[in-house]
Amino acid sequence: MTGAENDRRRADAVYEALLTRQGEQWVQPRVERTRRVLELLADPQHTYRVVHVTGTNGKTSTSRIAESILRASGLRTGLFTSPHLERFTERIMIDGEPIADALVADAWDEIEPFVDMVDAELAGAGDAPLTFFELLTVLAFVAFADAPVDVAVVEVGMGGSWDSTNTADGDVAVIAPIGLDHADRLGDTLAEIATVKAGIIKPDAAVVSAAQAPEVEAVLRAQAARVGATIAFEGQDFALTGGRLAVGGQLLDIRGLAGTYAELYLPMYGAHQGRNAALAVAAVESLIGRASQPLSDDVITEGFAQATSPGRLQLVGAHPTVVVDAAHNPHGITALVEALRASFDFDEWGVVLGILGDKDARGIVAGLRPIATHVFATAPDSERATDADSIADLVEEADLRVTVHDDLATAAEAAREWAAASDRRAVVVAGSVVLAGEAIALAAAESWKEGWSA
Repeated sequence: MTGAENDRRRADAVYEALLTRQGEQWVQPRVERTRRVLELLADPQHTYRVVHVTGTNGKTSTSRIAESILRASGLRTGLFTSPHLERFTERIMIDGEPIADALVADAWDEIEPFVDMVDAELAGAGDAPLTFFELLTVLAFVAFADAPVDVAVVEVGMGGSWDSTNTADGDVAVIAPIGLDHADRLGDTLAEIATVKAGIIKPDAAVVSAAQAPEVEAVLRAQAARVGATIAFEGQDFALTGGRLAVGGQLLDIRGLAGTYAELYLPMYGAHQGRNAALAVAAVESLIGRASQPLSDDVITEGFAQATSPGRLQLVGAHPTVVVDAAHNPHGITALVEALRASFDFDEWGVVLGILGDKDARGIVAGLRPIATHVFATAPDSERATDADSIADLVEEADLRVTVHDDLATAAEAAREWAAASDRRAVVVAGSVVLAGEAIALAAAESWKEGWSA
């Protein structure tokens, strides 16, 4: 066995150990459990600066763009996002690359004795052991300290105030658009959800927020005032002022907190990605120059050009065109539909659709009505998946054409065959992050982009 093979075996063993834990959908408001492990490890999350990102949609893309700009500025970066598309090491990035297998295994070896100690304490108190996401958070924070990084961009797993990532103190708190999602855990109203997410705003932090509903903005402003943080909102203090299509992405004009930036090439599609980019710029300006110094042209140009967001309006196939998007709630589907209309010139879209059981399937289907010509219903490879027949029933209720397929491979084959019948047709795979990851892997294995060039 080579060294690389042994490292991969060790890293895979870490993931298997994490999978024995309660899954990341098992969430309790108990941030103190994660804090206890980190205290035993001498609080590694306090050894670097932190950009902390929450919201309902756009968190991952905003995090990735901000990290890319920070890296272009010469800082060593960490990036913690979730979930992963293909392999769990994607969730912990160092300098723009998934963490090396050896590093993640070494970090696990470092924390494992303390995990056993805290699990024993929890058992003694009648509490459940540390969960998958709690331990993944600790793993990321330790790996970033070991690297070491200068700054970590950390995406909240769920909510904010009691999320395990809130053991870090964000120098900058970033609030992506807030909508109704995870209502069973976060609250039934926008104000209730915003209250939980506002929990990442720490004393003396800088807060930058996407444009929000009035009741959300009021909650965020109140929390910032309560802890002495500054706060800036998209549309009021910074903005995306222009955007137009370019090959493989778009050109953006942005008014930041400290400067204006024109003709920036972003290799991502969709006006929502332009707004995510404006939010990322404001976040980086707040961290590097405390919102008083503009970013250099070289830094922002390079940062945008090297930014990626896999599984977000990602082109994975040509002849026919196939786009993958991880949109998995009505708000995300609305942004996807707007982006497909603005960025692609097709008359008909076939939608390969798979949805997890805890999502608003009816709302997702309703959101797709404006563009869906034919829905190819399937199920993601997950025990939490909604079965394809149930999705098909909702699609039929929406008066859309639908066929049912046992798995992604058969659904994609049928959709690509349908689209190949006309050069005015294309395919989009959506509804689940799990399905998006499967589609990306399948497209690579079957060379869906063969013969295509940007």
